[in-house]
Amino acid sequence: MLPFDSSLYRKTSPSEMRELIRKEEWVHPTSGLCNSYVQGNMIILPKEWAFDFLLFAQRNPKACPILDVTEIGSGVPVNIAPGADIRTDLPKYRVWENGSLVAEPLNIIDYWRDDLVAFMIGCSFSFETAMIEASIPIRHIECNTNAPMYITNIECVPAGRFSGPVVVSMRPVKHEKVSRAVLCSGRFPSLHGAPIHIGDPAVIGIKDIKKVDFGDYVEVREGEVPVFWACGVTPQAVLMKSKPPFAITHCPGHMFISDKKDADFSVL
Repeated sequence: MLPFDSSLYRKTSPSEMRELIRKEEWVHPTSGLCNSYVQGNMIILPKEWAFDFLLFAQRNPKACPILDVTEIGSGVPVNIAPGADIRTDLPKYRVWENGSLVAEPLNIIDYWRDDLVAFMIGCSFSFETAMIEASIPIRHIECNTNAPMYITNIECVPAGRFSGPVVVSMRPVKHEKVSRAVLCSGRFPSLHGAPIHIGDPAVIGIKDIKKVDFGDYVEVREGEVPVFWACGVTPQAVLMKSKPPFAITHCPGHMFISDKKDADFSVL
């Protein structure tokens, strides 16, 4: 197993990184890897539930911006990485039954079925390069930890059988650089875009910022403000409420690395 030091793999190509992941040599979060390439969240559902989720994502584009949808039974995301296999190319997965987490495997070969459809969803890791280039440090990259994520009191727009709360990721930003962070991330509306909340966590239902729901807490230091972005882990909170009979997701922070560049999704 390779050590958890993303700085060693910032210039690694997506295909090379996916090969390391496929061999289960990299089993850590993917923030900071393959600099300037788009990463994606993932949810896999039986085809009977797929249309409901597609409608749910269409109604909640901030939390669930769709990057790709696979053919029924296919593990290939042809629009964003035609040579990849979603069954092996993420560092860690989650398997769900009736809304409950039942396993966290390193590949999903044994769980794969011919009736499954995968949705690849934009990830806020993708705009972190732009923030770093604008001299806005990303604390979880500096600390080699997972990003902190929280379930909020903001409700998604329901669709079909799906409903539930928005999940957010948090990054501490110096007061004087908050507007710059908004502009940097706002260039990528297909990758969650600008923050949905800045400041007091209690306003969005986070009672204790040190108690994360997913990922790892990072310190908010003096002179900094917590900034919150809609997060592609939202479908996992929705699964817990909506309880489809079977689903597979990425493990929070353990993303799919695509062949697409961040610049392909920039509006500027």
